[in-house]
Amino acid sequence: MLDKLTPNQRLLLAIALSFLFFVAYTAIVPPQQPTADQNQTAATSVTTKPVVAVDPMSGHAVASDERIAKSESSILVGIEAERFSMHIDTLGRISSAILKDEKFHDQDGKFAELIPQFGSKPLYIRFADEALNEQAAKTPYIASAPTLDLVAHEQVALTLTQQLSDVTVKKHLTFYRDGHYDVHIELSAEKRYFVYLGQRPQITDQMMTVKGAMIYAGEGLTTIFEDGNVEGRSTFTDVHLASAFDQYFASIFFGLKPETTVLVDRDRDDNPIIYIDAERSMQFKAYIGPKDYKVLEGIDPILVNAIEYGWFTFAAAPLFALLMWLHGMFGNWGWAIIALTIIIRIFLYPLTHKGMLSMQKMKDLAPRIKEIQAKYKGDPQRMNAAVMEMYRKHGANPLGGCLPLLLQIPVFFAIYRVLLNAVELQGAEWIFWIDDLSRMDPTFILPVLMGASMYYQQKLTPNSFTDPLQQKIFQFLPIIFTFFFITFPSGLVLYWFVNNLFSIAQQFAVNSHYERIKARNHEKHLEEKPVHDKN
Repeated sequence: MLDKLTPNQRLLLAIALSFLFFVAYTAIVPPQQPTADQNQTAATSVTTKPVVAVDPMSGHAVASDERIAKSESSILVGIEAERFSMHIDTLGRISSAILKDEKFHDQDGKFAELIPQFGSKPLYIRFADEALNEQAAKTPYIASAPTLDLVAHEQVALTLTQQLSDVTVKKHLTFYRDGHYDVHIELSAEKRYFVYLGQRPQITDQMMTVKGAMIYAGEGLTTIFEDGNVEGRSTFTDVHLASAFDQYFASIFFGLKPETTVLVDRDRDDNPIIYIDAERSMQFKAYIGPKDYKVLEGIDPILVNAIEYGWFTFAAAPLFALLMWLHGMFGNWGWAIIALTIIIRIFLYPLTHKGMLSMQKMKDLAPRIKEIQAKYKGDPQRMNAAVMEMYRKHGANPLGGCLPLLLQIPVFFAIYRVLLNAVELQGAEWIFWIDDLSRMDPTFILPVLMGASMYYQQKLTPNSFTDPLQQKIFQFLPIIFTFFFITFPSGLVLYWFVNNLFSIAQQFAVNSHYERIKARNHEKHLEEKPVHDKN
């Protein structure tokens, strides 16, 4: 059957099947959620030895202190801000970071907790000396204050002190309202130690989102370590930022000296663990919170690189910049998405117009092509030559509709990545029933409208299918797409729906234009037809 398809039909079928696999796989095989037992044996740190002397490791061992979950007895310092609260435990780690904004609440209405209950925590220190490390795990820190108030103050300072047998550890921390904090660590004696960034936030896990760790270093080189796909230890220098992230949130170290060594290791589940080879006295900055573009840019422009769109960053980054600009104009993310969709379609209009005209010609030629295929069924070479001659004679290009489709594929996936990773859409209302563009439409109205518009667009769009089975498969696509789009974020469904409406309007215009062309050609043919004298 496939050998009877024209190149244009094969492309359309390949695109449809690729997209169906793309959405079907992610819907049928959702990301695995770690259980409490798995978390206890995963993503924890190892007794670290000098990198140059370490043997290949099979995975991090679980230290007893890392099994300690946050509890009232383990809290040393409480930090309260308008939009978040943090806790520091007796081991000098940030053991909890809760976002108070209602838009970040989970489906049960609970606060979003950025730090997993088990596993390594931000600012956790491990010594290369095993004996010293054991002692540190049993010696609590002393804090300069039990509570810090970021509601009344722009910034607050805290000093944590741990007195060990042959070294004193001091952590001088300054916290800010926007979620970032300054770190200054001092040791009274020269000891080799490592500071951990902590496990990534585990709040959101939607389909097709990258989660794990990221290193942004050197001349803008980004290295991603996805959960479940870390093969061994990697070392970096000249690191601008190191991030442990999920879809919308991240824990980040930045402001490191160029010579600082940053290591990415794996745990027993092949998930990434980030830590730095620290100096006796060292300073850097950190952040934990949403990957909100304006917030990150306000802290340090380098942090916007923590917002990663995967392979389509080259197209997604400028699209998001345009989306933010449109949001500044309309003051609503829903209308900004609609405006962005229209701008994209206007930009692609000349190419899509030519492609639609080409498809009209192909539709008119389909019966003749079928006759040629039947006539030269046993001679493929003559059949292909006759088909190409038919195309040439009537000015039809079998690949004419391909270029616009090829251009729209990266645009679609880029906008998909933008809308899927934009934390700004969380809790963003549009109109009527849509109160969160980052989540699926609970009423299913928008996906149904999208499917209906796709069906109507399909009715208007000419096709050159000669096989009834192919025609039936094509007709079922709107139903299949509707089924999968039900679970997509409302913002993405809105984009696709408006895109369909624009395609419908353009198809009307093209159909009308093509009919006028056919009418003119018919009139011209009649005028040129010779008139024979009956006598």
